[in-house]
Amino acid sequence: MSESTEQIRTQTPDGGTEPFQTRKATRRGGGAPASRGRTTVADGVVEKIAGLAARDVLGVHAMGSGISRTFGAVRDRVPGGSKSVSRGVKAEVGEVQTALDLEIVVDYGVAIADVAQAVRENVIAAVERMTGLEVVEVNIAVSDVKLPDEEDEEPEPRIQ
Repeated sequence: MSESTEQIRTQTPDGGTEPFQTRKATRRGGGAPASRGRTTVADGVVEKIAGLAARDVLGVHAMGSGISRTFGAVRDRVPGGSKSVSRGVKAEVGEVQTALDLEIVVDYGVAIADVAQAVRENVIAAVERMTGLEVVEVNIAVSDVKLPDEEDEEPEPRIQ
């Protein structure tokens, strides 16, 4: 359980305001007011949400570096193997905040800055909405560009 100090301004009878007053607010996980328990969100949960949100942006061809995509493709072909939706995503989750690092591959011809901004906005919206955590930063590394004449190693599926 963490305590935070909150400052409030009170209004005087003549319509003015008095200096800030300080009061303590007790919070438990997720930034919610103290209640009857604590909720924690694992790093892997945030990574999956962020990975799916990033893949949903037009212009993102794949997630992760070339090596991680190669190993992932092999793992995906193994019977009983599953696709890793968190590939290319690393999350650091605290009690009320999270920070994310994403590694993406973009399609040739797209404006990389626009794609990165769209990924950032989509990831922040999805993670904050689903977890209640505040996303303090989303760092994006563009590790490759998928050229039109390159062999396609099975593009990442888009969630509709």
